[in-house]
Amino acid sequence: MKLETPRLLITDDDPAMRTSLQMLFEDRGFQTRLAANGQEAVEIVQEDQIHLLLLDMHMPHMNGLEAVRKIQQLERPIPCILFSARLDEDLAREAFQARVFSVLAKPFRLAQITEMVRGALLTTYGWTPHP
Repeated sequence: MKLETPRLLITDDDPAMRTSLQMLFEDRGFQTRLAANGQEAVEIVQEDQIHLLLLDMHMPHMNGLEAVRKIQQLERPIPCILFSARLDEDLAREAFQARVFSVLAKPFRLAQITEMVRGALLTTYGWTPHP
């Protein structure tokens, strides 16, 4: 699959975090969609072409890991990056068993998440940003 402009789905119950990540990635040429919880994320993935998911772990209605599991059951697996303020070894192990691409502890540096997204898109789709 050749990607021209990757579409990211940013899922977090904190509106400020969603907006910050949206601005970060749109300034770098990505298209973004936003979801406030895991249930919204699953619905968006079912209706729209998404190339990568960024998900917070702890959200109402459906947490990030539950959303990853539902999304991974779809016909087209999508790389997922899960982040959490309460990341520990058990959560990381559970996330990798659910086939997430990577996990990231909050707070994180913007350079960390940007590189993680680039790595996921390169590994999954062979995508590299335009110079």
